Amino acid sequence: MSEPSVLTERIGAVLVVTLNRPQVRNAVDADLAGRVADALEQADADAGIRCLVLTGAGEKAFCADLAALGRGELPLAAGREHYGFAGFVRHPISTPVVAAVNGAAQGGGTELVLASDVAVAADTATFGLPEIARGIFAAAGGVLRLPEQLPRKVAMRLPEQLPRKVAMRLILTGEAMSAQDAVRWGLVNDVVRASDVLPTALALAERIAANAPLAVQASKRLALGMVDGDLPHEAAAWERNEAEIAAVGRSADAMEGIVAFLEKRDPTWTAS
Repeated sequence: MSEPSVLTERIGAVLVVTLNRPQVRNAVDADLAGRVADALEQADADAGIRCLVLTGAGEKAFCADLAALGRGELPLAAGREHYGFAGFVRHPISTPVVAAVNGAAQGGGTELVLASDVAVAADTATFGLPEIARGIFAAAGGVLRLPEQLPRKVAMRLPEQLPRKVAMRLILTGEAMSAQDAVRWGLVNDVVRASDVLPTALALAERIAANAPLAVQASKRLALGMVDGDLPHEAAAWERNEAEIAAVGRSADAMEGIVAFLEKRDPTWTAS
């Protein structure tokens, strides 16, 4: 029998959740999304779980398979579609989530990182929103949340508007960002050797889990603006997001982008 699409392991007070489809770069389908949603619900329901670590199986990808669109894989949890991509991006939980980015985090992978509270990345990891080069856009929170990321404090003074321009370059070009640039601009907290990603994320999760759990959860809810398991300040933006992706998704360019990707050729855009 094949292994499940998501593996979970309890390590003390930490629940490690591993996306387990390395053969397709840990692409998200309905089964994986449902299992991730289950793990998130388990974390919030179990007082003994004080932090969650999200990572990917294998050495190449955290979550990065754009071809999943061409295969028709629905990246939503059946019956819990309102949780968003991978059962996660619109499913905020009180339990802190640490992303352990073991490889390429492209498209939905970057959106999973944006939905996490803190992140540790391998020095070989890459980030990006390549959907725009395939006729659609990053509608699982990428376009909404990427401009919100703030830069790290660095020795040199940077213009306040630069982070937004960095975000807009990613959004509008679909180009990849290195792990080193990701930590510079605040998309991730730390960059380490690939072999150290999970141990570093676990150590960070254990530090979080060592604190008073009710205070940690309340702090997260207040910091994120969570109310009754939702983020009301994002509601209007998500409504606009859904309207835009519905319109773009019906376009001839959206079909052309996916077909061209599968046929390994440059797309021919018609703006229709």
